[in-house]
Amino acid sequence: MVGTRLRWDEYATAWARLHGGFDPRVAAPVVRAWLRFAYHVGYVLGRLRVSPTAVTVAGVLLCLCVPLFSVRSTQGPIVGALFVLLASVADSVDGAVAVATGRTTRLGYVYDSVADRLGEIAWLVAFWLVGAPGAMVVAAGALSWLHEYVRARAVAAGMRELGAITVGERPTRVCVALVGLLLAGLTGLIDPDLAAGTITMATAVWVLLAGFGLGQLLSTVRRALVDAG
Repeated sequence: MVGTRLRWDEYATAWARLHGGFDPRVAAPVVRAWLRFAYHVGYVLGRLRVSPTAVTVAGVLLCLCVPLFSVRSTQGPIVGALFVLLASVADSVDGAVAVATGRTTRLGYVYDSVADRLGEIAWLVAFWLVGAPGAMVVAAGALSWLHEYVRARAVAAGMRELGAITVGERPTRVCVALVGLLLAGLTGLIDPDLAAGTITMATAVWVLLAGFGLGQLLSTVRRALVDAG
């Protein structure tokens, strides 16, 4: 399988089976372009015999760099935002490597989920170090964790794997972390005190989107399970 390249349509079909039937070929142009980029990179890494687990581990290490570099200097949050971007690429590419090389496993899915949660903790630690209130950071993390936990339990109870696409999904959290740290770094160049206020606003956006997304998901889960039961 490593030596045989899946065509985009074949890859998209295999990817959809692993993501609750969501077909990347009908996604928004930006999402479709991102997934096609991951598809090409995944094939190259597969040819180089790089395992999906190695990419996942690399993504976690990149996430751990976010809090480490975000407070090194005034422009530290900008560097942190760069590591968030690189980690999000790794997060997309590890699955692409698995699909492109026929190495998708249930254990790999678990590893990927754990890596996502560890990465988000690292990003929120960076938010706190830059100046966001601790209580707000904890609330953001708790709501995001609860979002994923509810979906996992609903799947175990019989709901379709994907369920609702809410405003609090992981891509949203990636965007908030990336833009929040970038803006905190840019405003910090104007006045160091502005960085804390900016990252606090980003954390508030994370909390609001995560809370609203959780409400959307709970509503969908309730309808799906009541109808099924």
